[in-house]
Amino acid sequence: MRSDWTALPESVTAGIAERIGGTFDVTPASSGNHAEIVSTVTGPAGQIFVKAASGELSVRSLRYELAATRAIDRQPPAVLWHFESDGWLVVGTEHLAGPHPDLSPGSTDLDLLLAALKALQETPAPDEMWFTPAARLGFAHPAMDGETLIHSDLNPANLIVTPLGLRIVDWAWATKAAAWVELALLVQWLIGSGHSAEQAEEWLTQLAAWTATDRQVLDDFASKNATKWAAKSRQSTELWVHDLAMWTGEWANHRTHGRQSNHEP
Repeated sequence: MRSDWTALPESVTAGIAERIGGTFDVTPASSGNHAEIVSTVTGPAGQIFVKAASGELSVRSLRYELAATRAIDRQPPAVLWHFESDGWLVVGTEHLAGPHPDLSPGSTDLDLLLAALKALQETPAPDEMWFTPAARLGFAHPAMDGETLIHSDLNPANLIVTPLGLRIVDWAWATKAAAWVELALLVQWLIGSGHSAEQAEEWLTQLAAWTATDRQVLDDFASKNATKWAAKSRQSTELWVHDLAMWTGEWANHRTHGRQSNHEP
């Protein structure tokens, strides 16, 4: 749950001021719910993105972000400083300015996404306590286990277009898994950006982990993911939950019926 800056102890705000270099202005972020405080802080040296967490889950998520930043070069925002005080974990990172990418069919931003994915697909998960696929997604398959560090939530809101390429933010759900799991989770966001299920799968053939994955494994993943979001949508009024139920359902339907209509074996 998001909190106001008034919830921060004086020791925390003093620690931020010390690292910022004096007084500062705060602009709360419009999205992001894995930490109690998520804001752009503007001080004498410019803008810094600050996250602060005190709850057990939010602190764990923020520790994952710190660990992911150490493990992955260039894609996450660089950590400038972090400290702990009065039960709060506080992290200051570089402030990334730029739009979210357009992932619709034919967009040039898809080339940026492909370059970022190719780099990320080659990143091994270091010896940290990451999420497992089952803990992250709520369902399992032996083929989902692996040694790759995946972001697991590459929705466009977590992607920022910068002059140096596509940057990936919010690593709270960093997971140790097979590389193809990242791509299977991307299908729903490609569909949500205007791709048909068939177009999304065709785009993903540019990545070796996708083409090397057994078709029945993808069938199983698509079915279980759609079942999960369908169940969530029956218990939620949130629009994004219903969107994911629709998009994952579209992919599962394609996996089940699309190939049959095309007489594939």
